[in-house]
Amino acid sequence: MRSFKEWTKVVAASAALLVAAPLWGGFVPELGAISAQAASADRVTVVGNTRVEPETIAAYIKGTPGKLSAAEIDESIKALFATGMFSDVKVSQSGGRVIVKVVENPVIARVAFEGNDVQSDEILKGVTELQPRSVLTQGKVESDTQRILELYRRSGRYDATVEPKQVDLGKGRVDLIFQINEGPRTEVSKITFVGNKTYSNYRLSNVISTKESGLFGWFKTSDNYSPEKLNADQEALRRFYYNHGYADFRIVSATADFDRQQNSFFLTFTVDEGERYKYGDIKVETTLSDVNPEDLKALTLTHTGDTYSAAEVDKSLEAITTAVAAKGYAFVQVRPRGDRDYANHTIAVTYFVDEGARAYIERINIIGNDRTRDYVIRREFDIGEGDAYNQVLIEKAERKLKNLGYFKTVRIWSEQGSAADKVIVNVQVDDKPTGEVSIGAGYSTANGILAELSITEKNFLGRGQYVRASVSKGITTDGKSGDSSYELSFTEPYLFDRRLEGGFDVYRRNYSDTDDGVHPYDETNTGGKIRFGIPLNDDTTLGVFYEGYQQKISNVHSQYSSFITNEDRFISIVGTSLTYNTIDDYAFPRNGVYAQIKQEFAGVGGDATFFRTTGRAEYYKELVEDWDLIGHVGAKAGAMFGLSDDVAYIDQFQVGGSIIRGFETNGIGPRDPATGYSLGGKYYVAATAETLFPIPMLPQEYGVWGAVFADAGTLWSSENPTTGTDNGIALRASVGAGIVWQSPFGLLRADFAYPVMKEDTDKTQVFKFSGGTKF
Repeated sequence: MRSFKEWTKVVAASAALLVAAPLWGGFVPELGAISAQAASADRVTVVGNTRVEPETIAAYIKGTPGKLSAAEIDESIKALFATGMFSDVKVSQSGGRVIVKVVENPVIARVAFEGNDVQSDEILKGVTELQPRSVLTQGKVESDTQRILELYRRSGRYDATVEPKQVDLGKGRVDLIFQINEGPRTEVSKITFVGNKTYSNYRLSNVISTKESGLFGWFKTSDNYSPEKLNADQEALRRFYYNHGYADFRIVSATADFDRQQNSFFLTFTVDEGERYKYGDIKVETTLSDVNPEDLKALTLTHTGDTYSAAEVDKSLEAITTAVAAKGYAFVQVRPRGDRDYANHTIAVTYFVDEGARAYIERINIIGNDRTRDYVIRREFDIGEGDAYNQVLIEKAERKLKNLGYFKTVRIWSEQGSAADKVIVNVQVDDKPTGEVSIGAGYSTANGILAELSITEKNFLGRGQYVRASVSKGITTDGKSGDSSYELSFTEPYLFDRRLEGGFDVYRRNYSDTDDGVHPYDETNTGGKIRFGIPLNDDTTLGVFYEGYQQKISNVHSQYSSFITNEDRFISIVGTSLTYNTIDDYAFPRNGVYAQIKQEFAGVGGDATFFRTTGRAEYYKELVEDWDLIGHVGAKAGAMFGLSDDVAYIDQFQVGGSIIRGFETNGIGPRDPATGYSLGGKYYVAATAETLFPIPMLPQEYGVWGAVFADAGTLWSSENPTTGTDNGIALRASVGAGIVWQSPFGLLRADFAYPVMKEDTDKTQVFKFSGGTKF
């Protein structure tokens, strides 16, 4: 048994180590590392130490001095190495004593980076573990070197090299310098698909996120290769095929071959498409006596004869689960079964509804969210801790988290809880940057050049809030100072901790007069808008808003003063909107529907009283998938009337080239006979039909598309103090063709349109160029 003196030394050594720990970068060894069989310090000789006390080192020696076994010596050496304080340790015995020779690891005075240009010092410091005042170990140096290399590889620089260097400052202190050679950017030179028959290489290349470098590879990052992106691209291909009827689709292989001589990757996806299936019989079977299967069947999105879609099956599962749970069956389990008919290429889907096993969510663990708050993640779950566990609702939460756009990856898995009927749900996420500082530039033949600077944050302070501030300035086609605006927007997607979107916009918009008569006065609108959005389901949103702004009109050209006057008035509007949206890609839609109807009432205070209704519907569909033809039809309409007075000129609708191509801005409708100026109207309708197609003679990476279209519409019934010409509901129409370029600067478009139906007073415009967005 050890003497009291020996135990006192062990305790003192442990205390000394804990006190010294901050000097070693905060390292505190586990107390379990100090064995109860540690040797007496007065029988241990320590050599080579300069900062660590001998008693501290002696506390890690196992066994009895002079009688240490080989296993005990080995265990002692491992324990000392595990502290991270030593680069070398040797333990030997001599004359009943233990001799410990150590080489202490130095303390880092400074961490520096040299040779870096693409990645800043701040970013590099964020990925390295070693920091000033921490203990330098070779393992951590190698680990940090690999982290830096991985950062460069993710940004497409596979030839980057990192060489760590140490500058000895004496007294056990060093400077750690990472010498970096960033090397040239590694591109994806070629992407090849093998085995695809239904969909062309062009179409599939638009499904995946990785792109070929091409002509503008220097301007984009989508041609960077990473294993994570390759895995994500495989999953995107699976989802695409599963949602287009190919239930047997599989990826045979996905390879990335690196050509070191060219410093580029060659990606090859080998696929087996299988057959396309349609839905066969759709059934709902249930063991719950008070649940009507036909009522549940009406909730499904799967219909006999339609093309099979895995996404529709998933959404149908969610709809049935939610409906049955609302009837009091908290543990409902809905399982789909697909019965393939290989001969007729159909899949009969049966949804089985059962009570399910009784299991509760004991805990939801959130892992990996360094920036996003826990509650932002938890609120995407329709169930919480203590609720009945339901796998369908867990999968729904995973899909919603991925759609937020806050994370690089989202993974949810479950494990057994503290009891047989309890489940622990683990949610692992990887935050990604959601802020953006952008410069925009655009041009149109009507309004000239417009430049914009904006700052956007989609996950403000990790709270899931959207904030955007922007300023823009224009130059008109005649070289004068043009329109300008200043805007600030804020949106809270979960107002009052409910699925109620709330937000506001404040703005100041200036419209300058033009010598061409399109806008013969100065106009300034200063105001704001408060808005709320109530989601009715995944695709439909009810909006309520109030907008108020001060409108000042000045410097009216004298020839227009009979119907346009200088005035300063306040406009107060309350309104509602109903929006249905299934568009797959806002930047370049291929499939989906967007429909909105909006009603506005001006007259809750203010200087204008009118009621205005507008509607819009857009439908996109891939017409010939192998050729990548996209069809688009759309319609717009508006109607308004004054309540106590006639509708003012400035409040009426204006229709022109932005709605019916082939006409100037404000190019159709009633006009003042003296000046030919557009007076606007209280009613309008317009429609368009268009087909877009890739231009086959140009490489895909150029992103150039052709378009043919036909537009039609009319504007009528003006209320103005002038005997203007009013052509009633005379129809205007045009046909034309255009070039669409998915450029690095945004979507640019040039249209050539020829009016085939017009009135004598209309103003036409054969060519129109527009575009420009963030870059």
